[in-house]
Amino acid sequence: MVGIKVKLFADYVKMYVKLLDNHELEKLQAALDSLVKWAEPWQLTISIEKCCVLNIGSTQNYAYLHISNDVLPVVDQARDPGVIVSHDLRPATHINAMIAKAHHAIANAIHREFVSRDTSYNCPIISCVCQVDCGI
Repeated sequence: MVGIKVKLFADYVKMYVKLLDNHELEKLQAALDSLVKWAEPWQLTISIEKCCVLNIGSTQNYAYLHISNDVLPVVDQARDPGVIVSHDLRPATHINAMIAKAHHAIANAIHREFVSRDTSYNCPIISCVCQVDCGI
């Protein structure tokens, strides 16, 4: 389709277009229909639950794009491989998610250091930590 940008990465397809009027929206819907038509003979299923519409920019166009008979949800943010993209293109959403992931990883690493099935091993460590904390 002319004007529709298509990016492929492994089993991931991203289609986008700059919307100036409804004509571009119709072209995007036609590109989605072509994708479905291409996938059928190859017996590839499209994961509708992983598909969405992300409007980028100040003007929000809540167009109803669909794949087969399923209307795609309009979202404020979407995961591009490795990056969370928000409708305003600000990096805060992605950064906050990465910070939360790092905190979770650190907490798990600390937890693994103190967890053992050997209770005789746990008691001295816990006792030592309590003695330091209590000032004993």
